[in-house]
Amino acid sequence: MNKRKNIIKIAIDSPAAAGAGTLAKAISKHYNLFYLDTGKIYRMIAYLKIKFPKKFSQSFIKSKIKNLKVKDLANKALLSDEVGTEASIISKVKSTRKLIHSFQLNFAYNPPKKYNGSCLDGRDITYNIVPDADFKFFITANIKIRALRRYKELKSLKKKISYQEVLKSIQKRDKNDLNRKISPLKKTKDSVLLNTSKLTKRACFLKIKKIIDRKLNT
Repeated sequence: MNKRKNIIKIAIDSPAAAGAGTLAKAISKHYNLFYLDTGKIYRMIAYLKIKFPKKFSQSFIKSKIKNLKVKDLANKALLSDEVGTEASIISKVKSTRKLIHSFQLNFAYNPPKKYNGSCLDGRDITYNIVPDADFKFFITANIKIRALRRYKELKSLKKKISYQEVLKSIQKRDKNDLNRKISPLKKTKDSVLLNTSKLTKRACFLKIKKIIDRKLNT
């Protein structure tokens, strides 16, 4: 695989609803980076499995990933709690992860030339997808706060769901993400830890910006 030289590569791992996506988008916009929420790929596959159960197969997944565009991941239907739970289960499948792996690598190392680099967030980015990233972060937050954030997000999308249902869903997803045998969620030693529980979006952004600017300007 060809790799663009002299680009900025940022890798972010986090449990569900810790604020990593919002933070990664802000970072990407500020530094002109090509952004990918890798979890959305698994959500897309989960959505397809739910919508087209009879068509669902490895060849079906392969064809969808081959023609995948970043804009395809903006579908609001991917944000449902049902899709999130199914995505957590699908992410355990080795053959599916292998198909997605190559897409992620190409995204990380070959961003379009109009971008200064790439920024990816997910569960195994810092050690499996972009182990040589220039910046690595592990974003986390209290599970009740994460559940409340996701609950508010779903309610804003007019989803009929209770806070307790969201909390149970996130607890289940955390268990799946942390305990799966293939590429589990974990913090690497060289990742900067940021707990967003008591921080505003702006405060989180400024903390990470300070770390990035310090290295870029040395």
